[in-house]
Amino acid sequence: MPTKILDFELPEVPSQISGLERYSAALVLLRWQERPVLALTIPLRQGVFRRSDLRERLAAGWIGDLHSCWANMMLPAPPFDFKANPPQVTAAVCTRNRPADLIKCLNSLVNLPDDGQEILVIDNCPADDASEHVVRRFPSVRYVRENRAGLDCARNRALREARGQIIAFIDDDAVADKNWLRRIAAPFAEPLTLCVTGLSLPLELETEAQEEFERLAAFGRGFVRRRFSLETNSPTAGGAAGVGANMALRKDVLDKIGIFDEALDAGTATHSGGDSDMFSRIIGAGYDVMYEPAALNWHRHRRTREELRRAIYGYGVGIYAAWTRSFLVEKEWDVFRAFWLWFVKVQLKNAVRSLLRRRDAYPLDLIWEELRGSVWGPVAYLLARQEIPPPNEPKE
Repeated sequence: MPTKILDFELPEVPSQISGLERYSAALVLLRWQERPVLALTIPLRQGVFRRSDLRERLAAGWIGDLHSCWANMMLPAPPFDFKANPPQVTAAVCTRNRPADLIKCLNSLVNLPDDGQEILVIDNCPADDASEHVVRRFPSVRYVRENRAGLDCARNRALREARGQIIAFIDDDAVADKNWLRRIAAPFAEPLTLCVTGLSLPLELETEAQEEFERLAAFGRGFVRRRFSLETNSPTAGGAAGVGANMALRKDVLDKIGIFDEALDAGTATHSGGDSDMFSRIIGAGYDVMYEPAALNWHRHRRTREELRRAIYGYGVGIYAAWTRSFLVEKEWDVFRAFWLWFVKVQLKNAVRSLLRRRDAYPLDLIWEELRGSVWGPVAYLLARQEIPPPNEPKE
């Protein structure tokens, strides 16, 4: 049975919510002063959510996490006064052949608080004019068509086209929370912060595939604000810093770091990895990536099992393709340690647990897809580089 998404502002949690008979559980997001502080799953009894069940769950072991997250989220936000000095921000959506999702995404963006931001849609090698027709419904949204296929091609076009000093990327199958843009822009008050990532939670958990995705490949990185820099992190840890579905970059990243590697991510043989590669390069160059969980958006996970398998396979390809690039282009030898640790401590461990049918083990077919993709990742990157001009080289 599916899982209901519930969103509460502490301490105003209703005593009960009925009429949820089609759901077996609820994923409950708790906020404090509009900032997300904790999400946890509560079983539903006879289609009813009860505040008492939430209290019991917290008392059973989550209270410590709630306390630490609350303390963290009560820290003052970076000193960006939006009323006195609003930053120039562009909200960028890179889309391809998903007009129904794009409508929901743009509806969320045009209803954000008006701080003078630009909304930009990059239509990446579309099969038809459906996405362009969607954008025409939103007079305040600017449309740009990028005919070279590849998500990183679209991201690079967005960086060049954007009028803002800060470009906040959101996927076309995601929906922005009401304070998303302000929260993701605020940490740029720190001069060394070149990239900010945010918290992505599931927009829906209506199918088994979506629930498996959230369990195996969740986009969220927790509720604690974190800074990723050379002082505390290896450049190979870029994937831990966040996801491209919820990230923002300074426009001058083009001058300081270079473009996104167009041999990586969706639309190429590598399937993914462009975002984590950019995070790694930023860290390796001595700049900071800030993970800010207050910058919340909601991502629609893949709904079918076949879509889920393809996604997990693609993530396996992408992570090893990105590490391959780190070694070949950045001469980063630490990738071999990252290869080994990820394979032994995560992938092999998950495979053994699944083969032994341990409780809460990941499905074997999904583990197999990730492993299969991982083996292909280095080859996929080499193939993709042959098809797409290398980074920072002129294109005909």
